[in-house]
Amino acid sequence: MGSVAGQRETEDQRARGGGTAKRVTLRDVAQAAGVSHQTVSRAINGKGEIDPATQQRVLDVARQLRYRPSRFGRGLARPDVVSVGLIVPDVVNPFFPEFVAGVIAAADQRDWQVLVASTENDRSRELALVRSLGQQVDALVGYISHPDEQLEPYVGTMPLVIVDRGLDSSNHALVHIDTAAGIRAGLQHLVDRGHRRIGMIDCECLSAPLVRRRTFLEVAAEHALPVDEDWIVMGEQSPAGGAAAFEALHAARPDLTAVVAFNDLVAIGALRAARRLGVRVPDDCALVGYDGLSVVDLVDPPLTTLHLDKRRLGELAIHQVGQLLAGELPPPIVLAPSLSVRSTT
Repeated sequence: MGSVAGQRETEDQRARGGGTAKRVTLRDVAQAAGVSHQTVSRAINGKGEIDPATQQRVLDVARQLRYRPSRFGRGLARPDVVSVGLIVPDVVNPFFPEFVAGVIAAADQRDWQVLVASTENDRSRELALVRSLGQQVDALVGYISHPDEQLEPYVGTMPLVIVDRGLDSSNHALVHIDTAAGIRAGLQHLVDRGHRRIGMIDCECLSAPLVRRRTFLEVAAEHALPVDEDWIVMGEQSPAGGAAAFEALHAARPDLTAVVAFNDLVAIGALRAARRLGVRVPDDCALVGYDGLSVVDLVDPPLTTLHLDKRRLGELAIHQVGQLLAGELPPPIVLAPSLSVRSTT
């Protein structure tokens, strides 16, 4: 028992930046990179007035040395408390409070603090928020859509966990949602129920729009379904957006017998629109949502959905943060949704 406790204590110290190891300083990075400490400061803080190649070299050296700017010297937090910055696109969409709750619960188990910020679905705010929040915390977790080459000058050497951007980063830890597996499972369920004329309500959001469309068309081709591009209608991420999209889809293709929606809010809107149009769900048209929000049990009929464990998603993000703070770049973690069959299919 004593050895296990000691191991846990050592891991705690490593995650908090404790222990006897000397903290890497800005001047250490400057010496290793062969530049002045002012150049390192400009490179890490993205201040400009520096050659891009030099900036990238400095960032690479800083990352190799595990350098992290000290926020404690600026009096921003107690040095014995790890703080994590969390960036989400939207705090109103009920998907994200559950994810945030998972992050906070997992962080609380480690006695860490969490600072939450939102881009309000405005991609242009991402990079500035990464920089500003990153100056106040020890690590970042975020729904970040910008690719690494655009992100690096803003994130610098800050440990970062990217959620649901794909598996295309070699510099940061990743928690990936297997959207393709979810869409495939939903379509396979409908095909197994005998449906061949299936439409989709999609959304031009930050999260995997090309993956959803591509997977939908691939599965349709595999089953020789008579699906065309115009069987996919774009809608806003809201019940009103789902209602408008369903009305447009039904007007263009009244012969559809099933619809897959981008998320549960959109699906709830589609369900309401179907009722107004006199379309019986599931007798006339089956409906599948995505996300597994708790509200799907409250609609009538209860919504079949692709359930994603959002709290678990938050827990996995904090696990990745712990690995980064311990000096490791962990492999990506993939979380896939599971089909939850209710009364709409």
